[in-house]
Amino acid sequence: METIRVGVVGAGTNTVAMHIPKLQAIEGVEIVSVCNRSRASSERVAAQFGIPTVYETWTELIEADDTDAIVVGTWPYLHCATTLAALANGKHILCEARMAMNLEEAQLMHDASQSNPDLVAQIVPSPMTLWADKTIQRLIAEGYAGDLLSVELRSSGSDFIDRDGPMHWRQNVDFSGMNIMTMGIWYEAMRRWVGDPLSVYAQGKTFTKMRRDADTGVMRAVKVPEHIDIVMDLICGASAYVKISTVQGLADESEATIYGSEGTIRMGEGKIYGAQRGDDTLAEIEIRPEDHAEWRVEEEFVNAIRGLEKVSHTPFDIGVKYMEFTEAVTRSMAEGKAIALPL
Repeated sequence: METIRVGVVGAGTNTVAMHIPKLQAIEGVEIVSVCNRSRASSERVAAQFGIPTVYETWTELIEADDTDAIVVGTWPYLHCATTLAALANGKHILCEARMAMNLEEAQLMHDASQSNPDLVAQIVPSPMTLWADKTIQRLIAEGYAGDLLSVELRSSGSDFIDRDGPMHWRQNVDFSGMNIMTMGIWYEAMRRWVGDPLSVYAQGKTFTKMRRDADTGVMRAVKVPEHIDIVMDLICGASAYVKISTVQGLADESEATIYGSEGTIRMGEGKIYGAQRGDDTLAEIEIRPEDHAEWRVEEEFVNAIRGLEKVSHTPFDIGVKYMEFTEAVTRSMAEGKAIALPL
């Protein structure tokens, strides 16, 4: 078995917790280099995981001939540049979500991957619903809900608003671009069940207008919403409502409900519930063993490189879809009107 040599650009929380150890656990895979935001942080990660080489810059790491594949764990502001460089240097690419800063960057990344069909290009997928996706898809396909009428998705943390905290990178448009909280991650999951929208209307609110930059200490304007409501007209004929918030104290919501002409399907609290016409209440629906799925991003990436399977979670064309949605939401907020899709 030929060894796959991997370089890591950006060793953030998910990369350290998931990508690096899970790749190292796969036979015939070696993580040979790392470049984080600083030399010191790069050396800490290298020491923690026994990675032999630390590079000063991400360009040096990608251009070096000691790797076959690149894992990008940076914030979205570097996703496009690192991906284009990796593909140009003949390297497979696993890029952290969200795909890019905006739709234009996502399309550039997709075009580059299409020009290099021999290279695997994968986005880290939305993970929260992997366990439920196949069951929900099967129920809809079998007609459990009948004609789809409406979809509601709500995600809120349990904390009250923190007006004094430093600016998180997700609140910094220089790092996150058009991405808003966990909106894109939840949309990616929802579209697995019910497909894409024909139009999007969004309203967002930022309640804390200025925050202190965690790196420089300088006060900066916050432009990323802390609460957003989105209404969609879906291609499947249903209406959809999505609410994402970080300011609703004690809400602690992470749930989705699909309403149909003949039945209702609800996902929440790690379970799936359902009821059909004539039932009095929702009841738990058992997930079949063959429908159960878990996180296997790193395994899928390596298997795709070895020609054993194709990337399903998440190829670049799907990433472009959720970045198109993200840009439509941003345009809707700015223009105060519904935005038709595709853009």
